[in-house]
Amino acid sequence: MYMDHAATAPVRKEVLEAMEPYFTKYFGNPSTFYTVGREAKKAMEESREKVAELIGANPEEIIFTTGGTQSDNIAIKGIVLKNKNKGNHIITSQIEHPAVIETCKYLEKNGFEVTYLPVYEEGIIKIEDLKEAITDKTILITIMHVNNEIGTIQPIAEIGKIAKENKIKFHTDAVQSVGKIPVDVNELNVDLLSMSGHKIYGPKGIGALYIRKRTRLEPILHGGGQEKDLNPGTENVSGIVGLGKACEIAKEELEYNQKYLTKLRDMLIEGILSNIEESYLNGDLINKVPGTANFHFVGIEGEGLVLLLDGKGIAASTGSACSSKKLEASHVLKAIGLEDVDSHGSLRLTLGSENTEEEVTKVIQATEEAVKRLRSMSSIWNQRENKRKEDINNKCTSCSLE
Repeated sequence: MYMDHAATAPVRKEVLEAMEPYFTKYFGNPSTFYTVGREAKKAMEESREKVAELIGANPEEIIFTTGGTQSDNIAIKGIVLKNKNKGNHIITSQIEHPAVIETCKYLEKNGFEVTYLPVYEEGIIKIEDLKEAITDKTILITIMHVNNEIGTIQPIAEIGKIAKENKIKFHTDAVQSVGKIPVDVNELNVDLLSMSGHKIYGPKGIGALYIRKRTRLEPILHGGGQEKDLNPGTENVSGIVGLGKACEIAKEELEYNQKYLTKLRDMLIEGILSNIEESYLNGDLINKVPGTANFHFVGIEGEGLVLLLDGKGIAASTGSACSSKKLEASHVLKAIGLEDVDSHGSLRLTLGSENTEEEVTKVIQATEEAVKRLRSMSSIWNQRENKRKEDINNKCTSCSLE
């Protein structure tokens, strides 16, 4: 039972079939002029059209990258380096993906100033905070569309409108929203948008960056000039074809999957919260992408919970796969106000279209059993239980004396 689609999704059979000829039959370099190269180039451009169609863009506004991290780096560094003569201030949020956070930290070391907007308990920025953060030196706003850990949706269209009014370039990391909820670059008022193939049943190692027409970036990679000189190097044709096919399928199935995954997610949330004592949902309940639920459980370690679930054939995580090797508490959960001890007791469950109601029921039951087992060995939980019993006894004694 795979419940970690925010980390990656399996490649769809149709995607794999579309890719196969470009490993063997049409393997040519798309920069060449002979037939096998021209066929590869044609497939690339057809895929560019499919990516553009999914997000309401024009094909010439799409460049291919190796994934979300490279798209974020090209967008953020490209904009600030191109506009450094106009200012040195960047605005982002406290819960961005490491691809954005670490890029901003790097730029801070190189003369740029960064404002990290708070997100509060719901995991959503406040527009008032954004307006107050803008200065005459602000050259870029970069706010993610959907958070990869708690699934909250940011008010991107409103942010984009403010950015446009202030003549500030606006980038959004939409890796966790594209293909899962409607994404239209014009309705969202974005200048740049990052996406990744393996989050939408495409292959790993391929992504795309939307760059609005007349938006100029400084190249941060240098080479043969491919992809408008922003991602030079021989193109990953088979991966690009896979991304195009994944986008095509995502567009066709978007409405159905939205409804289906919302149903499964709500079933999961209700089952966990009603069956497990002192379990809590992290982030906003309403402004959340379908398929994502993040919980914390008092008195347990999330890593232990993930291992117990794995033993029952359930793949889950404590948070971002990109941060899974770090021992410190999630920066996202810290930003919404959780103490370290509660952050370490978190569990992220992210659903996909192949999951079923039967699987959700099994996951709820397995999680309940695993939490109970971990709490039986937890000194924190036992101390809480003893304290609670003591409080009840004291209350009863007080009532009898009265």
